[in-house]
Order: sequence, then C-alpha cells, then structure tokens
Amino acid sequence: MANNSYARGIVLTLANDVTGTGPRLQMLTGSTGLTEGDSGKTNQIIEREFMAWAKAVDLPGKLRTMRMARAQDGEAFAMLFSNDNLNSPVKLDLKLIEAEQVATPSAKLGVLGAELAVDGIEFDPFGNPVAYHILKSHPGSGARASFLDFERVRADSVIHWFRTDRPGQRRGLPDILPALPLFAQLRRYTLAVIGAAESAANIAVLMKTNAPAGGEAAEVEPMTEMEFSPNMAVFTPEGWEPSQIKAEQPATTYDMFKREILNEIARCLNMPYNIAACNSSGYNYASGRLDHQTYYKSIRVEQSHVEAVVLDRILDAWLAEAAKVFGLGQIADASHQWFWDGHEHVDPAKEASAQAQRLASNTTTLASEYANQGKDWETELRQRAKEVALMKELGLTVAQTAPAHTPQEQVKEDDDGDEQDTRQSKAA
Repeated sequence: MANNSYARGIVLTLANDVTGTGPRLQMLTGSTGLTEGDSGKTNQIIEREFMAWAKAVDLPGKLRTMRMARAQDGEAFAMLFSNDNLNSPVKLDLKLIEAEQVATPSAKLGVLGAELAVDGIEFDPFGNPVAYHILKSHPGSGARASFLDFERVRADSVIHWFRTDRPGQRRGLPDILPALPLFAQLRRYTLAVIGAAESAANIAVLMKTNAPAGGEAAEVEPMTEMEFSPNMAVFTPEGWEPSQIKAEQPATTYDMFKREILNEIARCLNMPYNIAACNSSGYNYASGRLDHQTYYKSIRVEQSHVEAVVLDRILDAWLAEAAKVFGLGQIADASHQWFWDGHEHVDPAKEASAQAQRLASNTTTLASEYANQGKDWETELRQRAKEVALMKELGLTVAQTAPAHTPQEQVKEDDDGDEQDTRQSKAA
C-alpha cells in the first residue's frame, strides 16, 4: 500500500472525502431545569467549547487517520484517556492504536479464558466487549519489551471502528482487501511494458540480410555488437541492411488495461474511476455527475457510521467532564446532530436557483439547505443578522436583486451532458 501511488492516493482521497475538515456539532435540546433562553445559551457554550477542544486534540486529523487505517488495516482503534498537558479546559484526549497492538498473547489465553477472548478482545456471555488487550509495544517495532507485556483496558475507554460484513464478526477486514491482487497485476504489467520498451530501445541498429541461405553476403558473426560514434558514416557489410527495431510497447491497449484495472480496484470502495485515477478526461458532464451520486451516497453512509461508532462515544465522554468544568449541571438530554463539509455543485448558479425555488415552494427548510453545505443554520442566520444590523448602522443598503429570468427558454441536457437552451414553442 505504501509503495503504490494509486493505492495511497485512493485511500487518502477516501479519508479526505469522508472526514473533510472535520465534523461540526449542533446541540438540539436543553438541560433539566433551564429555561428556553438558558437552554440555548448552554447549547452555544457546548458547541463552542467542543469545537475548541476538537481543534486542540486535532480530532479531524485523527478521524482521517482512523479512516485510512480502516481502509488498509480493516479497523481503527482509539483509546480515551486524560491528558493533563492538553491545552484545553477539558483534558479528555484520544490516542490512536495500531490494529496489530490489539492482541492476546497465546500464553495468556488459558488464564483469561479462550472462549471469551477473541484476538485481543474480551466478551461477556452476551457478546458485548468487556476489555481490550493492548500490547505495550508494536510486534514489529523490535522493542525489547516482551510480547507478553500488555495492558488490559476497559471497553468503555476504547473505540473500535470496523465494518461488519457477516454475523458474529469481531475484527475488521481491510476495505481494499479485494483489490490487493489487482494492484500486483497492474505493477507486473507495467514492469513488463517498461522492460519490453527498454529492450527495444537498447538496440540502436539491427543488421539484417535478405540473402538466402548459401547466397552471397559478407560473413558476419551472429550477435556481433558495434559501437557508433555521433555523426559518423558507416558502411555495412555486403548483403546486409541496417534497420531499427519498431517500438511495440506501450501498446494501444495499455491505457485501456490500466483503466479497467483501476475501475475494478475502486469498485470495492464505491469510488468512481475518475476520482480513483484523478482523471476525468474520458468523462462528460452527465456521466461524471451520475457516478458521483453513488459515491456521495456511500460517503453519507460512512459519515453516519462514524457518528454512531466514534463521534457519539467521544461526545458522551466529553460532556461528562465538560459538565463539571463549565458548571453546566446535569445534562438530561444531549440530543444533537453533526454537520460535515458539503459537496460543491458544478454549476453554483443553477443550484442557487433551484434552492430558491425549493424554499419558495416550502419543499425544503433553511436547516436542510444549510446542512447540505455542512453549515449550522442558526449560526449562519445569527451571522447574517449581525451583518445586516452593521450595514444599517453604517448607512449601507442591502441589495436584494433577483437573477434575470428568461421564461422563453427551457434548459435541458444533451447527450454530452452540456446544457443547452432550446426555445419553447410559441403559439402562432
């Protein structure tokens, strides 16, 4: 993975698309015993302080690392602990752990109970994780610490993120696992093409004769080599003609082969070819947008999964400490939602027009439209209110001109995906 540019780029792109610049928190309910106004103020404090804490611990960066680990290792582990050196009032921190460090030494299985310990995880009789066995050093680090030296960490302090592909699965499999043989095939084919091209390029001139066997031609030892100097005249032996080897590699099917291999590699990640290869030269507007719809739906599923498995666990632990640090009292209902970076539309003008029509027809809400852009509608409206108030204070006017409307034209997409205007038929 680390030695393959395509593999590294695909995994990194996936991590960037899922996490983006990081999730943003919006609290939706208040605390017990608080009025509606106090409740809103408490929510603002929680949102502001949580985002400051997330920046202090580099939560977006750790989430990206976890997504990369899940893609190439099959799972991601993180341990919640208290970091007194953290530059934040809340000292909760997140430590990422290599998947290979979660393991139960074979010599300890008899003591711990092999039937309840599965590859570094202890379970209760109902299948719930109870504790994790974390080796104090990585098995491949070469450290002098004994492989039997591990730490038993309670399950409520460990986050284990993986995708369950079958019932009863306890550990994860790499998302990119089905594509590993394809990377090897792509490398072998590329090296073979390079080798063939180099072999042809190494022979500057090939001497050949058309004389039949026993015919008249100068006697030349087979496989004889001769060096050429620049700008020199050379007389060939009688009956022999110089020629150059025709370059047959890379063949015209080389690009097609690479495209099909990369397309198959990206399929197991629900990623379209043009994102995996970072090349949209063979796409038109319509096909590119259609492929992205499937990919973006997969991204939304991924984000929902990380919210349930990772972020909600982190928020619960953070609120337990933040309630004491900031004097928030008991938070009875911590209803909330997460916002992620929105996906940019290829035609912002048409998207803005469609958005205005949806709002005018009451088929959407400001909350939904802002959420699609990864923004908190309350924060955006408060900011807009401040801007409008300052403009009035400075004597400025707020321009609210609508875009020009041409009812005589109707927009449709042609086969290439480009948008063209067709005039509506007019009554005679």
